[in-house]
Formats: sequence, structure tokens, C-alpha cells
Amino acid sequence: MGPCDAETEHNMNDARELVMLVDDSLASLTVGKKILSNVYKVITIPSASKMFELLGRYTPELILLDINMPEMDGYEAIKILKNDPRMKDIPVIFLTSMRDLTSELQGLNLGAVDYITKPFSAPLLKKRIEVHMMTEKQKKILQDYNVNLQDMVTDKTQTILRLQNKVLQAMAELVEGRDSVTGNHIERTQLYLQVLISALLETNIYQDQTVEWDINLLLQSSQLHDVGKIAIHDNILKKADRLTKEEFDEMKKHVIYGVHFIEKIEENEEDSLFLRYAKIFAHYHHEKWDGSGYPNGLAGVDIPLLGRLMAIVDVYEALTSERCYKGAIDHQTAVNIILRGRGTDFDPVLIDLFEKCSKQLPLAVANKYKDRKKHSG
Repeated sequence: MGPCDAETEHNMNDARELVMLVDDSLASLTVGKKILSNVYKVITIPSASKMFELLGRYTPELILLDINMPEMDGYEAIKILKNDPRMKDIPVIFLTSMRDLTSELQGLNLGAVDYITKPFSAPLLKKRIEVHMMTEKQKKILQDYNVNLQDMVTDKTQTILRLQNKVLQAMAELVEGRDSVTGNHIERTQLYLQVLISALLETNIYQDQTVEWDINLLLQSSQLHDVGKIAIHDNILKKADRLTKEEFDEMKKHVIYGVHFIEKIEENEEDSLFLRYAKIFAHYHHEKWDGSGYPNGLAGVDIPLLGRLMAIVDVYEALTSERCYKGAIDHQTAVNIILRGRGTDFDPVLIDLFEKCSKQLPLAVANKYKDRKKHSG
């Protein structure tokens, strides 16, 4: 069989592993093929250049590569192989008549997995190839296992996140039902918060703080900002008239109740970023820029940024929604009211940002309900 028969040797219906034997010696090609062809598919190739031509069409499980060849020797060839992402993982065993350690070390440093000396010892050649084939199979099994394991972890994580979100939504609905809210208060607040945070991230405002945020986790946790209302009595939550001072003082405690509720969950968690976000939202969304808010009377940047953001969208949602004790205010009127709180109730920098993106707020809700209607219809 001559070197020109190299391509015809490869039968696509043959399920055995493919070995490329590259050597300029016809004798070596003939002997090597005779030794290996009863176990492997063997393509015999007379030069490195011909090998690269065939590698464009076939991917062998292993390459037996002679070192001393004219035009391009084995060292040059393996450098090209290892620098090509498509071929770099194909194991290469060098074939050589040389028996010096320096040459062996050079080849191993270039990426060869082994050396086999010529003339071939049939049992040794077969055993060396068998060992490396088994090693490659084990590597592929391990790689496939790792990929499958990662997919399983990803699927399980997504399942947990979906379940977590459903629990949060159920809890939010429970709070809304007790608060006589018209419905979807927490969902709308979350949408408004997303709009404001997106606008914030597009600027360099407060970048030192926002750069470390996990936005998806943060938005999910915002659903717990009013969770403390679970502990407020129905006589106050559902009262249609204006609250008395005593009743309002009791209502304000929902912030502290919410923090205690989240801290109770934290006792069984090592360090949950989700709960840290949730506690900030619950604790600080009623603080005011001028220090007149509650529960701590914090002022300015002493109020955490997430609390200052939630304060704006929470008020906007309350103004534009109907309650048992009031009607809904139109979007522009609500925006104007909030703008008047610049520097008193709200962070002036965030209010300027709110003004710029305010038109997106009703659109965010409209698009959400439109998508929901489309999927349910």
C-alpha cells in the first residue's frame, strides 16, 4: 500500500478508533499498519503536510508522529497541532530512532504524551497505544460527567430560584390581601425599581456601590420590602379612614417587624446576599433624605442606596394606585408630587434620574401585563 492510498483507507462505517500513522518511511508505515490494523482504523501518511490536509476532514483518536521527516519534522508539526484549538487535544506519540533523553524531553515539553522507538516492538506499540486510548476515554467520560453535572446543578438552581420566587409572590399576595391593596402592588413596585436601577446603571452615579450588585437577586428580594405588614392588625391595615396618630405609630412598626422576620430566617442561613438585600429594603424604604423618616431618622447618604431607591418607587406606586381610602392619581401628577420632594423626602441625585426615566414607569407595567395576556391567551 502506497502513501497515495491514505484517504481511501478511512472507512466511515468502521466503528474502531482512528489512528494516524505519520512517517516518511514506507517500511515504517507498512509495519505499523500491519501491527495495528486488526485493532484500529489506521491511516498511513507520508508527511506532516499531508497529515494537516487530512486533519481538515478527519479527527483521529491518536497520532503516531515521526520526528525525523524532510520539509517539516515532528517538532514543527506538533507545535502547529497544539496551537490549533481544533487539534490541540489530539494525543500525539512521537516515533523516533533516537535514544537520547534531551530529544525525549523536548518532545514531551512540546505536548507529546509518549515516545515509541523504531524499529517497532509489536506488543509494546499496541500496549502503549492501548494505555493512551484508555486514558483519553476516561478523560472524555470525566469531561462529559462534569458537563452533565454542571447542567444538573444549573437546572436545580433554576428550579430552586423559581420555587423561591413563587414563595415570595405568595407571601407578597398574602401581604397585599391583608392591606386592602388593589392587587399587584409588590409586582408593580418591583417593575418600577427595575426601571430606576437600569437607568442608574447606565450612568456613573453611585458606581462604587452598584458595581457589586447582583441585580436579579436584588429585584427578587425587593418583594419582601413590606413583609412586616403581616404583623399589623386588620383594624389598621384595612381602615378606610385616615389613621390616628396612635394607629399610624403602630403602622410604622411594620418596618421593624419586617426586619425581625428576615433576621429570623437569617438564623438558619450562613450568609445570604438575598436576605441582606431584603433586609435593607424592609428597613430603610421609609427613611427620608432630610432625616424626618422612620424608623431611625437617618438622613442623606446615611440611608442605604437601596432604601433611597425603594422610597421613590414605593411612593410612586402608592400615588398611582387606588386604595380603599383614596383614588388613583394620574402618572404626571404623581411624578410632579415626587419631584417636589427633591432634597427633603428623596435623594436629589436619584430624583433627577427618576425625572429622566419616569415615562418608562407606566410602560413597564403595561408591557408586563400585555405579555402576560398574550401568554395566557
